[in-house]
Amino acid sequence: MTNRRSFIKNTTALAAGGLLLKEKAFAGILGNTAMPPAGLQLFTLFNVLDNDVPGNLKKVAAIGYKEIESAFGKKGGFYGLSAKEFSALLKDLGLSWKSHHVLGAPFKMPAGAKPPVGPDGKPFSIPPMKNLTENMQELVDSVAEAGVPYLVCANTPFGTTEELKASIDTLNKTNEACKKAGMTFAYHNHDAEFKAVDGKIPYDAMLADTSCVMELDLCWAVKAGIDPVEIFKKHPGRFQLWHVKDIDKDMKGPQPVGTGIIDWKRIFNNASTSGMKHYFVEHDMPADPFASITTSMENLKKLIG
Repeated sequence: MTNRRSFIKNTTALAAGGLLLKEKAFAGILGNTAMPPAGLQLFTLFNVLDNDVPGNLKKVAAIGYKEIESAFGKKGGFYGLSAKEFSALLKDLGLSWKSHHVLGAPFKMPAGAKPPVGPDGKPFSIPPMKNLTENMQELVDSVAEAGVPYLVCANTPFGTTEELKASIDTLNKTNEACKKAGMTFAYHNHDAEFKAVDGKIPYDAMLADTSCVMELDLCWAVKAGIDPVEIFKKHPGRFQLWHVKDIDKDMKGPQPVGTGIIDWKRIFNNASTSGMKHYFVEHDMPADPFASITTSMENLKKLIG
């Protein structure tokens, strides 16, 4: 006869067995590394976030995201808040602020580019954005004070040999400042870093001439013809952060995870080699950001449980 004690014992064993199976499944993907929860890069919500920062972040949490990587918004600062205020808001919503994006140099509109527009099609102005070339210590201090583990250079000039040298110098100085502040500094790529400048691949130079970790944007790397798994193997442990977004078969632009051509299973199976500690879903300027991040979350659950 099954009594209360044996029932509890058997139930506990079954639960432990289920947990063990899940841990083994994770181990198959990340080796001996625990699977981090899915994060979101807030640039995905650029056109809507500032309209209602608390309300939109609440939606993000409800979809199932647990970690946040911030960037610039339309209100300046941290979506109109100080770093400490933004950190407190995220904590209240059960979200963990893991990383923040900054510019490497003063922002310049690309030649021939049109001013940014909002969902209504009308141009809008963005408050002046601080950058590592001019405001490095101020940026490091503000993010460190809020207890954010990572500071990331979102982009930096490298169109000439001189620009690349100057950017690498800025990356190295920021890396040292972050170390002193107890943070980790990373560099985020687009696809242009993999195109030769004066016979040299900027991304190769950044890997060789800096010791900062890398946030590999998997979509842009694939667009540039790079095999993420091969670069993981060539520089093991260097890619602590990932940007996770898909790309269409024509290699034209980002898509929600699982709706494009990227082999996510293969990439996640090599996460341990890469050194990945956090990954952030991102979709640059989607028509419907909440539909996009919901699709990505649903497909990530199918991929990694």
